[in-house]
Amino acid sequence: MNISTSTEQTIADATAYILGNDFDISELPQAIQPLAQHAIEEDKFKGKENSLRAYPALGLNNSKWIFFAGAGSKDIDGYRRAAGEIGHQAREKGLSSVSVISDGDPNVLITAIGTGNYRFDCNSNEKSRKQPLTDLYLSNLTEDDNIDRATGILNGRTLARDLINMPPADLYPDTLAQEALKLVGDQITVEVWDEKKLKEEGMGGIIAVGQGSTNPPRFIHLHYTPKGTRSKTVAIIGKGVTFDAGGLSLKTSAGMQTMRCDMAGSGTVLGIFKALAQVKPNVEVHGLIGAAENMCSAGAYKLGDVLRMRNGKTVEIHNTDAEGRLVMADCLAYGSELKVDEMIDIATLTGACMVALGRWYSGLFSNEEDMVKALLGSADNAGEGLWRLPLPDFYKAQLKTEWADVKNVGGRMGGAITAALFLSNFVDGPKWAHIDIAGPAFNDKRYGHLTSGATGTMVETLIDWLDS
Repeated sequence: MNISTSTEQTIADATAYILGNDFDISELPQAIQPLAQHAIEEDKFKGKENSLRAYPALGLNNSKWIFFAGAGSKDIDGYRRAAGEIGHQAREKGLSSVSVISDGDPNVLITAIGTGNYRFDCNSNEKSRKQPLTDLYLSNLTEDDNIDRATGILNGRTLARDLINMPPADLYPDTLAQEALKLVGDQITVEVWDEKKLKEEGMGGIIAVGQGSTNPPRFIHLHYTPKGTRSKTVAIIGKGVTFDAGGLSLKTSAGMQTMRCDMAGSGTVLGIFKALAQVKPNVEVHGLIGAAENMCSAGAYKLGDVLRMRNGKTVEIHNTDAEGRLVMADCLAYGSELKVDEMIDIATLTGACMVALGRWYSGLFSNEEDMVKALLGSADNAGEGLWRLPLPDFYKAQLKTEWADVKNVGGRMGGAITAALFLSNFVDGPKWAHIDIAGPAFNDKRYGHLTSGATGTMVETLIDWLDS
């Protein structure tokens, strides 16, 4: 998408005005004021958040359409929602260019408009596809504005959404690894381990989860090196279960339907690395992905199996549908070996987190107060829902078993907490936080300006965290 400054002479398919609560129509060009009056009196437009009215321009300006988008109190979230609605409406109408008249932060407007304009329609009939935006004009964009951060975040989030939305026949562990290899560049390297190397390296969790599939598992290690002096070294780990049938603890058909999204954590990691190439923070970043399909077959791992993980700990299997934590455990153990300062893992880990927080909040688990404060602040900056949940050691009793060091589930009570505590067994050294994105990773239907499907949640939050 080309981004430039708009002027009164700009010709675009639509001109969009972002307006606040009970706006004064005298703020608008005189030719537009009668239309704004109509919007107020006839269509009850008051400038409230998440409201947008679209009208044919009929020669009032250089556009085909005029949009009035509500930003409410005109705080950052108001501008973000208004811009997202503009992007959404532009795609619905198949418009290729929009001129936005607003005093909002250009970086916020760019990411929100692009996010709202997104569709995954490559498998739809070509005639039914709507034109995406190719040109965006912003009235308050100046030569001093650095929009690389915004476009980097948008490109990263788009990649994450594309990968998560891909059908599982197209995206499986090896093709996920191939997508990672496409990110190799001046500051990014990528290493991929196949199933033979995984066995040699003692990645018992990844091997077990993937052994029931004809598509063998992979381990992916991305590495971003800053050009300047690094401020710290971090690892970001993503769950890469490209399809989750549940294994022998088989899901229902309804429960399986959208399980292509069970690799959303890995999509977030790859989206972050896509953005890093443009944002260029002075932080060294390792991205680790355990990629596997959790299928039901004669070769699948079994209830009662005892797995030896990379760090030597043993795990008794009580539910093969609690597979993501096994994949993540090996990655966390490997990340600990890298001697990083901080480590974050992102996973669609538990339905229990969705029960606790609903569809629009991710759960944050950490006992590192500085990390918690920074991550919650970055989520607030990005407009993404993130809520801290407790991580008490005494819940670890629910993971005790006679036959191994730990079992892979802790029962129904506090399921999101015991899943996080299970992961803590494989962290040794770095400060650590776990983010459960099971709720907001994938929309069953449109929510705000986000269409159904993958949301790319936490890409923007974690880029803000890395760049702060």
